[in-house]
Amino acid sequence: MGDTEFQPRSVFKNLGVLLDSGLTFTKQVDDLCRKCYCHLKNISSIRHVLTQDSASALARSLILSRLDYCNSLFTGLPQNQLNRFQRIQNITARMVTRSPYHCHITPVLQALHWLPVSARIDFKVLCLTYQCVSGEAPDYLFNLIQQYIPKRHLRSYNFNQLVVPKGKLASFGQRAFAVAAAEKWNSLPVELRFVTTLPIFKSRLKTHLFKIHNRN
Repeated sequence: MGDTEFQPRSVFKNLGVLLDSGLTFTKQVDDLCRKCYCHLKNISSIRHVLTQDSASALARSLILSRLDYCNSLFTGLPQNQLNRFQRIQNITARMVTRSPYHCHITPVLQALHWLPVSARIDFKVLCLTYQCVSGEAPDYLFNLIQQYIPKRHLRSYNFNQLVVPKGKLASFGQRAFAVAAAEKWNSLPVELRFVTTLPIFKSRLKTHLFKIHNRN
């Protein structure tokens, strides 16, 4: 611009999220894991003087809140990246409950009423989708989704479904909000798609996701 030269950067930060040129989020995952482990170490050092409720509150405030921040961006990340987040949550859950390392983690997460990482990502995407469907979302999100209207009058028209766009790239297309939101929304039970308020939707969605992951 004019006489000013702009140098391209491979990574930059926006709203606290490290974005790389390939949208792999590798730097963001590394940075997030580093911060979470730091807080985990600090809480662990004083765990012996904390009640379980106090330890849980600290874990939710300092660790889970970071895993949840902008986590809709992590939709479709490689499993090995998501496993790093899940490992942090598992260690945190064992620290809070003082459960031995060798014990199965699912009952521990259930006791704390914590959804696993992948379900927390689905929860965030679906809550944003609900706001789009109900007209509560900002235009930049609302304009990404499209209500499914069949060419002929079909019973499916009453199912409150969304159009699933075709991803342009195999790697990134399926991770796009428009694609992920529509696929996840259409997979919900019909009655959940017709809930009238966001608080009720969140409550029932969380119950639904718990049932799915507990079954698995």
